[in-house]
Amino acid sequence: MDPGTGPRKERPKPREPAARLEKAKQRSAQQELKQRQRAEIYALNRVMTELEQQQFDSFCKQMQGSGE
Repeated sequence: MDPGTGPRKERPKPREPAARLEKAKQRSAQQELKQRQRAEIYALNRVMTELEQQQFDSFCKQMQGSGE
């Protein structure tokens, strides 16, 4: 039996450079979006923590004033 005539396993075609480049751009854009969202979440968390602290301080002052 001739090895060239038997059934072959089809190899996936190597990606074209343009397709590979496009995929890399998408991955990069996705990573940048994720980093920006993470930074926004941290900033929002910081603002909310400060607001919570201000409200707590105000509450404590009210409790001290009403307790006297």
